[in-house]
Amino acid sequence: MNLSEIAPEVYHAWYAAEVAIRRGPLDATVRELVKIRVSQINGCLYCVDLHTTDARLAGETEQRIYHLSAWRESVKFTEPERAALAYAEAVTTLGDHGVGDEIWAEVEKHFDEGARGGLVAVTAMINLWNRIGVPLRMQPAAV
Repeated sequence: MNLSEIAPEVYHAWYAAEVAIRRGPLDATVRELVKIRVSQINGCLYCVDLHTTDARLAGETEQRIYHLSAWRESVKFTEPERAALAYAEAVTTLGDHGVGDEIWAEVEKHFDEGARGGLVAVTAMINLWNRIGVPLRMQPAAV
């Protein structure tokens, strides 16, 4: 199903939100790391492919992308990136108690209010895209 053709108004609204998030104050590197990690958790191959490509085009290293699935054990991520990744994972898996206070405190410590808003928005948005891509079995282009 091509959602942009079936439900163009809704799809274009989501895309406009995506554009606004990209223009926002959240650091582009953090934004792409969050998109990749959330897509890994959700098993969205289309988004993993798209955002690892976008991250590399923006200057992200292959090594850091490889380490992303085990970021807690890696020394390659900054404290702000770690705070963002912990938040994104907590939102994506959203257990019985939501996002813990300690996770949010780390976000507040490393990001100003505008960037925090961007982090909340990008995490919600990539989860939305994953919940479209996975059930519709979207695949990256072959070769």
